[in-house]
Amino acid sequence: MLVITPVCSGATWEIAAAGNAYRTAPTPGGEGGRRNGMISWSERDAVYSLFFRVDRPAAITLSLRARVPEGASLIRVRSGERSFDVKLEGSQVQDHLIGELNVAALGYVRVDLQGVERSGEVFAELEKLIVSSDTDGLSLDYVKTNEGNMFYWGRRGPSVHLGYEVPRDRPLQYAYSELTIPEGQDPIGSYFMANGFGEGYFGIQVNSATERRVLFSVWSPFQTDNPRDIPEEQRIVAVGKGPEVRIGEFGNEGAGGQSYLIYPWKAGRTYRFLTEVTPDGKGSTVYRCWFGDKAAGEWRLVAGFRRPKTDTALRGFHSFLESFNPATGHVGRRVNYSNIWVRDVMGEWHECTTARFSVDPTGGGRHRRDFAGGSDGQSFFLRNCGFFNETVEAGSKFNRESSGKAPPEIDLTALPR
Repeated sequence: MLVITPVCSGATWEIAAAGNAYRTAPTPGGEGGRRNGMISWSERDAVYSLFFRVDRPAAITLSLRARVPEGASLIRVRSGERSFDVKLEGSQVQDHLIGELNVAALGYVRVDLQGVERSGEVFAELEKLIVSSDTDGLSLDYVKTNEGNMFYWGRRGPSVHLGYEVPRDRPLQYAYSELTIPEGQDPIGSYFMANGFGEGYFGIQVNSATERRVLFSVWSPFQTDNPRDIPEEQRIVAVGKGPEVRIGEFGNEGAGGQSYLIYPWKAGRTYRFLTEVTPDGKGSTVYRCWFGDKAAGEWRLVAGFRRPKTDTALRGFHSFLESFNPATGHVGRRVNYSNIWVRDVMGEWHECTTARFSVDPTGGGRHRRDFAGGSDGQSFFLRNCGFFNETVEAGSKFNRESSGKAPPEIDLTALPR
């Protein structure tokens, strides 16, 4: 639900730490949240940051709604070039005045909190950042409520998508794309999805500081978030997999069959993705995906899955960018997509040079506004998280330059199956 922000003068906004705060130092990530939604910490080098977006220049006043379970604490609050030292004391939650800020332009405001001195075990238990202003017409964007578990989704950040324009007058069998992630744009918790289709998705992930994966999943036709509830006759069946690929199930966002390959892909390199969708003539459809380092000229089979009660060609070809770790939803990421093609059942390739941009309810509901997409020469790009100030309207259409090359040269009969 979209909560309308008051726009009259003298307005006040209560920004909950549970949905808008991140541990940003000494390293991004990590949690300090409690079950009651408060942020609590004791380390002197830890910095917690809260973010909100103003729609115009404004004079604002900041306060902290917090308590100190034992003793008293001194907290340093920074925003831009301003710094305030705030004394916190009292075991009951109360408001503590920070001071005034002049925000010079539309965009995100970052407020950093760091403990300086404490006499108790923790510096504070922080509930909310309070923002008030007499600036006429001022509106703030931030994660306002936890309705629909939005504190979790909002901290993850907005997911953004590109829906590719493809021929509609013939059935399609293959989707091909190339993906490049700029160096430094691959934080933990990122999923760079290359080949999405009506029944699943295929791309690469950053799962931890030491593990990266190639991931390919197909949803069951049975609607559930628990794979154990899927009847036997509607389960996704593996019909092949590549070396070292692991096959299993997934849930929570629909349910179905999942495969992944632990693979040390790197930012700055270009990887290619190929997806085949073929009805088997018996009421099911088989999906196969291959992955490879373009410069190495490799093709690796990830997996093949049969989806029952499905008789379809390739449909809904798209890509998306997702943050799946709420602890790193404040860190920016970007991906470039290029050389994008589909191949019809008659063997003719068609280049995809037009895409439609969309964003999930986290962005559509204005909980987060740090999302963008567009075209850059021969590539499309997607960007999210990081609390940058630019944004792109959902429904925007982008056109990239043609690669000017022949279709991808792939010996489809020689691919491992």
